[in-house]
Amino acid sequence: MTAAEFRAMSQAKPTKYGNEPVWIDGIRFESKAEGKRYCELKLLQAAGEITELELQPRFKLTVNGIEVCTYIGDFRYWHNHSKKRVCEDVKGVSTPAFRLKAKLFRAVFGYDIVLVKS
Repeated sequence: MTAAEFRAMSQAKPTKYGNEPVWIDGIRFESKAEGKRYCELKLLQAAGEITELELQPRFKLTVNGIEVCTYIGDFRYWHNHSKKRVCEDVKGVSTPAFRLKAKLFRAVFGYDIVLVKS
């Protein structure tokens, strides 16, 4: 195998939904829309609108003592004016798997995932 053949094989395949990963502040985001939302949330945090900004929060979705799955959100933060915890997911396409996890999330944690459409 030549070096050129190896490079051709190792080229990244296109993503399932056509998103392009982007790097911001040394952090890799799965899409430009997610990176843009991160920049917006950083500005809101600097202005004091939100605090405790967290990237890629993990939530174990457990029903009747059985762990059904884990949901990984894009962002979680505390909204200072509404005094509520907010979990956001940036999506271009709302998949059936996401809709199911969002319902489970609501049942387990008592609040909705905020869907940010790109």
